[in-house]
Amino acid sequence: MIEIEYIVKDRNGVERLRTADKKAADAYDKVLENADRLGQLLRDDGVLPQLPDADLEELTIYLARNAKQVERILRGKAPEPRDEAAPAEAGGEVTPLKATG
Repeated sequence: MIEIEYIVKDRNGVERLRTADKKAADAYDKVLENADRLGQLLRDDGVLPQLPDADLEELTIYLARNAKQVERILRGKAPEPRDEAAPAEAGGEVTPLKATG
């Protein structure tokens, strides 16, 4: 039997997600890329300068994972109600690994 596993690592090489679902791996990779961009924007503009890097990373990953809701809010619309059974994660079926360090 052949199994293919996708491993998503952050920019520091830390494994963040391991899954057999290529679509979920690609989606989470995009989340991490967008989170990096958001973090750079916030740091460059001096927003929350005292916020520890780990907290900034958690915040930007949350915002990136919830991009559709954030976009709705920025357009002046209320966020869509969440389905309590489905997590807010990309794809809803994978659980990212918690970064340590």
